[in-house]
Amino acid sequence: MADRIEWVGANTRLLKEIAAEFRATQPFAGMTIGTGIHLEPKTVALLLTLRDGGARVVATGNLNTTQADAVAYLRERGITVIGEATRDAVKHQGFLKEVLASEPDILLDNGGDLFDLWRQAPTGNLIGGTEETTSGRARLEPLRSSLNRPILVINDSPIKQFAENEHAVGQSVLESYMRFTNRVTNGQRVTVFGYGACGRGVALNFKGAYAKVSVVDSDPLKRLQAHLDGFDTPARAEAIASADFIVTVTGGGRILGADDLPLLKDNVILANAGHFPAEIDNGAIAGSPQVASTETYSDGIASLTLRDGRVIHILAEGHMVNLAGPRALGNSIESMDLGFALQARCLEAVALRRVDASSCVVPVPRDIDERVANAYLDLCYPSAKPASRPA
Repeated sequence: MADRIEWVGANTRLLKEIAAEFRATQPFAGMTIGTGIHLEPKTVALLLTLRDGGARVVATGNLNTTQADAVAYLRERGITVIGEATRDAVKHQGFLKEVLASEPDILLDNGGDLFDLWRQAPTGNLIGGTEETTSGRARLEPLRSSLNRPILVINDSPIKQFAENEHAVGQSVLESYMRFTNRVTNGQRVTVFGYGACGRGVALNFKGAYAKVSVVDSDPLKRLQAHLDGFDTPARAEAIASADFIVTVTGGGRILGADDLPLLKDNVILANAGHFPAEIDNGAIAGSPQVASTETYSDGIASLTLRDGRVIHILAEGHMVNLAGPRALGNSIESMDLGFALQARCLEAVALRRVDASSCVVPVPRDIDERVANAYLDLCYPSAKPASRPA
């Protein structure tokens, strides 16, 4: 019987087309591609596409999102996978260093970890690569002079922003909330921290699920945008105190910690959808002297009873809620197919030296965005293909 990985592979239609092309063109022949990215069925399709392009692929996962079946599937098909699922940041750093020890020619980074580690102990054969996230871009931008190689930021593509971040992250966070808790959204007060593309998508999806949504953002322009989109934008303390569910999705650092415990409503649920598990300071909250006891459930929910009787629930210990916990599915197949098609085309451009060091931590080139957009639309409307199109 076919499994979920094969279902995903059959439905990543853009990657299937690119893999067929790469088997003929071999853009990565003789090259090693190193990556530290969430290892789940959709990334399996991407890594196998790179393998089909001639690459030796050396991969490890991210904190608390590695799926054992994905690891086994990749290893059976010739991908070198380092490590296993872990929540231990030190152990994870060791896995990343092992990826770099393979002396990759190209890096596919997710959060800036690999490029930053490489910068501290560079090897001579690194051509450049890609960075998947906003968090990684913010981390790598100040390091341009020491990186001095082409690094294309997938998250800065408008396709990634509206297709994956706004539509798919919003949808998958709502789905994950329901999967974790099986709790009602109707009439609940939801506070979303962050109103970038991901935060906007989360807010819109919970609004569509009949929740009463407030938005907190340090940027007054984002607060104005949220207000004009119909969301409440109260002061931070008020937004926390009124919430039945709080989700952080800023892509930045610490957002909620033990100092916020006095504000939290009884029975509130906390979750993080940002890349790094620092947005909810789970360690500080769980270790606070205000916590009298903790009940941990097998499906990734921790319920903390405070000394005053209030109960606080934290999902997945503050790790990415849509890629952690029971039967984590992440974003939709189609949205990731678009994002990973951008990855494949950007890595191809780096491998073929179509970009140089002047493209260090910059958005996806416009011609690649257009090529991927046209390819997706051709799949949706096969009879509407234009007569001619630039290569």
